[in-house]
Amino acid sequence: MFKQANWNEPIIFNLGRSGRKGHLLPKAEEEIRRAVGELDALIPKHMRREHKPNLPELSEVEVYRHFLRLSEMNYGVDSGFYPLGSCTMKYNPKINEQLANLPTINMVHPYQDASTVQGILEILYRLERMLAEITGTHEVCLQPSAGAHGEFLGTLLMRAYHKKNGEIQQRREIIVPDSAHGTNPASAAMAGFNVVVVPSDSEGCVDLEALKTVVSERTAGLMLTNPNTLGIFEKNIEEIAKIIHEAGGLLYYDGANLNPLLGKVRPGDMGFDIVHMNIHKTFSTPHGGGGPGAGPVGVSKDLARFLPVPRIVFDGNSYRLDYDRPESIGKIRCFYGNVAVLLKAYAYILSLGFEGLKEVAEVSVLNANYLMKKLMEIKGLTLPFNSGKPRKHECVFSAKPLKNETGVSALNIAKRLLDYGLHAPTIYFPLIVEEALMIEPTETFEKEEIDRFVEAMRKICEEAYANPEKTLKAPHNTAILKLDEVKASHPRTMSLSWRMYLKKKV
Repeated sequence: MFKQANWNEPIIFNLGRSGRKGHLLPKAEEEIRRAVGELDALIPKHMRREHKPNLPELSEVEVYRHFLRLSEMNYGVDSGFYPLGSCTMKYNPKINEQLANLPTINMVHPYQDASTVQGILEILYRLERMLAEITGTHEVCLQPSAGAHGEFLGTLLMRAYHKKNGEIQQRREIIVPDSAHGTNPASAAMAGFNVVVVPSDSEGCVDLEALKTVVSERTAGLMLTNPNTLGIFEKNIEEIAKIIHEAGGLLYYDGANLNPLLGKVRPGDMGFDIVHMNIHKTFSTPHGGGGPGAGPVGVSKDLARFLPVPRIVFDGNSYRLDYDRPESIGKIRCFYGNVAVLLKAYAYILSLGFEGLKEVAEVSVLNANYLMKKLMEIKGLTLPFNSGKPRKHECVFSAKPLKNETGVSALNIAKRLLDYGLHAPTIYFPLIVEEALMIEPTETFEKEEIDRFVEAMRKICEEAYANPEKTLKAPHNTAILKLDEVKASHPRTMSLSWRMYLKKKV
């Protein structure tokens, strides 16, 4: 069982002593001094520092030990079960990391002439075609930096489409389900649209009758993920697509939950016009902590002309970047996407092939439903919108009964899980479930690891009934104990740099 290292490691500025430094061979030190002197001579006198920067002075071994200790206090997908719902926190194959770090790849500069980077362009071009095939779309753009960036691109494509048809002043509304990811309405609003929320029905799917009442000549499109955030497949997806298309709108696919569909069904075949993919989720490239990520967007044939520039084209002999796209929405970022992330996804797809991708979907669904059945046996937890049908990649439980009977909330459960050496699931989302615990096991965690999580959940709930005070005060065994949630996230108390820390300390 993984246990977080429990010690209070000082920040690096509080370590070391004046005069300490990492070892340098005499010749190397002499060359560095000469190079620094030459650089100093190039800097105008009025721009030179009067004093040396206030940096910590440590030996090599002190630096190594400090960061090793910090790593032992951390938790990641390599440590154990990581059940964040809708995040698809898979194990990341190390061979993909090695390939993306080859000198012939990571030393390439984005300003090089296209004739000197034919290999990279070919890989990216092939990846576009692979992702188009997987999603059932006509063309794919690899440029978006993450899923939310892909969403923003999707809403900009909606604008371009309706503007081309002379209807942009009329079509000002984008519909989102009440179970949608929060980035959906945010992206729609950023693109200048008004957001209309449609409720879920008793089975947790889009309420068709409610949808019909909000669709009108003002509708620009509908943003939807399928399966949705409850892990439920929208069985009426073809009818939903028909309703939106007959009203003149477009159907947008949020690809956060694409994992259980690989090799089984394609969003494009369901009727989606725009599809974004979270490369850092579905195709197993590392993510978390704000990056890196990638959110490629696939589109139908009618929308391909609006994709951002440049586009990678192949004339039969060579690859080049094409900027001559008069109907393009323009550029959405510098350079052509997070190339290292995209390369890892390319290696992942090649290594698995079609049958392997299909198995990813099958095992992720199997794991989610096994976990769901086990958790349904635990007193204090309930499964909302339970129609008796299987879930897909994830399941959302409610700890409302436990909270009503013991005072122990979903947040308290999440904190107590840390004492068992386990990462907590997503909590309090989707908003339509009270005291929500949103759990996604993915296909990369074995049955024994899932059983360990279930057993920890069982013990926590039993403890809540027997001794709620202990659960309410968790965690007990971590380096940092229970935090003040409000204070920890308030701008006035956050210290994002050493300078901010010193200022607040005074």
